[in-house]
Amino acid sequence: MTSEHFQVLFLLLFCVLHSSEQTCPSKCLCMSDTVRCSSVGLHKPPQSLPSFPANLDLSHNHITWLEPNTLTMMPRLEKLWMAHNEIHTLSRNLFRNVSGLRLLDLSSNRLQIVEQHYFHGLWRLEELRLFNNRITQVEGSSLSGLRSLKKVYFSFNQITYFPFFSIQDHTHPFLAMLDLSSNRMPSLPWEDVKALPQLVQQGLYTHNNSLICNCSMYAMFWHWSLREYNSIKDFTDEHTCNVEGDPHRPIRFFRDKWFFRNCTVEKSVTEPEIILLSDVVVFVGDRVRLDCQTSLNSTNLSFTWLSPSRGFITQSSMNDTLISMFPDGTLEIHATTISDSGMYLCTAVDIKQALNGTREVNVTVLLPASEPFNTGYTTLIGCMVTLVLILAYLFLTPCRCSFCKQPPVHSNQGTLSCILSSFTREQPNIDTLKHVAFREHPMGEERIEWIPQS
Repeated sequence: MTSEHFQVLFLLLFCVLHSSEQTCPSKCLCMSDTVRCSSVGLHKPPQSLPSFPANLDLSHNHITWLEPNTLTMMPRLEKLWMAHNEIHTLSRNLFRNVSGLRLLDLSSNRLQIVEQHYFHGLWRLEELRLFNNRITQVEGSSLSGLRSLKKVYFSFNQITYFPFFSIQDHTHPFLAMLDLSSNRMPSLPWEDVKALPQLVQQGLYTHNNSLICNCSMYAMFWHWSLREYNSIKDFTDEHTCNVEGDPHRPIRFFRDKWFFRNCTVEKSVTEPEIILLSDVVVFVGDRVRLDCQTSLNSTNLSFTWLSPSRGFITQSSMNDTLISMFPDGTLEIHATTISDSGMYLCTAVDIKQALNGTREVNVTVLLPASEPFNTGYTTLIGCMVTLVLILAYLFLTPCRCSFCKQPPVHSNQGTLSCILSSFTREQPNIDTLKHVAFREHPMGEERIEWIPQS
């Protein structure tokens, strides 16, 4: 057997082995980039999963455990659905070879503790769903390293305490949704919550918990309501607390305000890290300066602006000639445009003392005031001028119609007779419509007949 035969045999053997590895598991449906094994009664994942899918659906089964090497051969995996199973814990290094995972759905399982090693290596993870489990504890560093995280759902569990201190600007810069609703938290650590990044505060859902009524809690919710956060607007009546911790004496923060009549909310609003909104109204082309005055008094501060049209703005990244940023954090827009309208958020950071303060400014850019004139009046004048020109044409133009019977006695009468006689002329016959593509039938017939062009 020659070397060429050996090469052909080797290629055939490789193709057979490769195709066997890519065989779709029984009970599963395999598509171009998706393997779906949902609702097929699995007690454990298929032994040989293909390596090509970006989406794997194992939801609605009876899976209780995932072996450490379950996902090892799936480096392209981006979305994993494991909802509605019976998983009670996750093995170490389960996701060591799927660092590109962006969505992980472990909702409606039997998880009890979110351990610190569960999501190690998932630095690209954007959405984590853990709602409707039996979680009682979330370890402090369980979300560390998840820098790309945008949404986390912990609702409908039995959590009594959450490590808010583990979420900061530099650890989770994109986190905008933290759902802790429908748990068993008796209180919220006020100092840790008010130190959360502004985006997290806007997307923090804590309704339907076992909160004990106190003024600090009321002041925080009152302040969020003032800023019209969706977490308050969408679930106003679900923000309740228990009087003296008695679950049989619940009241609603925003409906039963009489209970908090002795609370001072203004003091809480003006404390560090929480600054009330301000509004700036300018016209297109105006020069405007936005200050970043927070409660921090340190002289060694770094500033970052988040603008609606330019994104993040820092002194080290200034490459736009239309804006300037001063050492005190003031942002100057040299000539405003309509796209500059929106909410501007400035964050001042004191690195030495590990403090930060924020400043929000709502900018509205208006079009320049137009010259006072009445559009309706102008239109009326135009119509009158047009009417005068038409009448002048009708009564002052001599008749040149070849079918006029008599010479005009007056130019006005002659022209008018030309116009009237033109309306009494016989309509053209069908032969004169040779170049018409479509012709309507007489009244009563609804179809349109095609007439070929000559």
